[in-house]
Amino acid sequence: MFGVLTSLILTAASNLPQPQPVPAALPQTPGGVDTIKPDVEQFIVRTGYRVSVAVNELPAARFLEFDDKGTLYVSRPDRGDIIALRDTDADGVYETRADFITGKQSVHGMSFHDGWLWFATSGSIHRARDTDADGKADEIVDVVPIGTMPMKGAHWWRSLFVTTDGFYTSIGDGANISDQRETDRQKIWKYTLDGASKSLFASGIRNTEKLRYRPGTAELWGFDHGSDNFGGLIGEAPGTQAITDSNPPEEFNLYIQGGFYGHPFLAGNRVPRPEYIDHKDLPGLASETIPPEYNVPAHWAVNGFAFIDPVVNERTKAFPADHAGDAFIAAHGSWNSRVPVGYCIARVLFDDGKPYGLLKIVTTIDSNNGVVWARPVDCAVAPDGSVLFSSDAPAGRVYRVRWAGEAAGADKP
Repeated sequence: MFGVLTSLILTAASNLPQPQPVPAALPQTPGGVDTIKPDVEQFIVRTGYRVSVAVNELPAARFLEFDDKGTLYVSRPDRGDIIALRDTDADGVYETRADFITGKQSVHGMSFHDGWLWFATSGSIHRARDTDADGKADEIVDVVPIGTMPMKGAHWWRSLFVTTDGFYTSIGDGANISDQRETDRQKIWKYTLDGASKSLFASGIRNTEKLRYRPGTAELWGFDHGSDNFGGLIGEAPGTQAITDSNPPEEFNLYIQGGFYGHPFLAGNRVPRPEYIDHKDLPGLASETIPPEYNVPAHWAVNGFAFIDPVVNERTKAFPADHAGDAFIAAHGSWNSRVPVGYCIARVLFDDGKPYGLLKIVTTIDSNNGVVWARPVDCAVAPDGSVLFSSDAPAGRVYRVRWAGEAAGADKP
């Protein structure tokens, strides 16, 4: 029986990029919601925290980055721009905004370094700066021009992290799950700062949208998305997803030089993918695979995250001391689950440099009726130590999470 099943799996599998399934409709917002008035009071917020609106009416807001002067940058791939915002009176609300960059198709990842805001599109890397302090970039340098990197595809989001000796970038699988080992996809690359040369850093990733060092270290961390329809080739009938609903997990990975992280052959803790169950070297690939440091439930779609820097937290006292070194993560939510999951900001707890637990801090979906008030995308730590998170839908906004004490009315702005 197993041999017949394996034969069917092998016949169905293909190393060619596969068409993406059509996403189900997103859970709907309640009728008559005023897009001007935020739905913060509907959020479920863990006791001790408070959430407020930092930036209102910013459609398609995705990734966040701060410069050294407290300017907040928000990338909007669908709009092809980066918006620069300032909180002029330090009240947590960003009152002024300017078009820092425009006309850059699929602009996504950002990283501030040495006076420049670096940014990535699907197929290029640039850096820009505002020399006259009007919020608009007046100097732009093309570091890696279009035409030298893979672009577009099912997972076109390009991560970017700049350090003193180069920058890291990656781009994901061109399909849901395919073997692209012979291409530049499914890998993390490290470039020299001038973009002139690159070297392979890590491989076997599906879709890692953000990379960052853990504070005080040169450890490169990122979340890698799990694939869809895990149980599709092993007998799940349409509408029944006992396997797919729980598999595969979202991976919080510590990426190391030369590391292989399993995709497309294995997921999570070295679990074989059904599509490659008969691969002749599957045991060898499993032995090479570095398991995640921490697994987050399937289909949460964690895009962005931010570490709570112990040095910043000690200076600002923004969160209790036990938050130092932890990560706040933004779970966008996924269509590939019968019950909507994700849609939250969560805290991954660290001890001695290792993640060991997870707490939901802000939940932005009503699990009783599937109404979604926000789809979190990214997190960033503000100059005052609070955590900002973006949402690109149903209404684009940036929210602020801060600590207010155990007895706080946590769900009120």
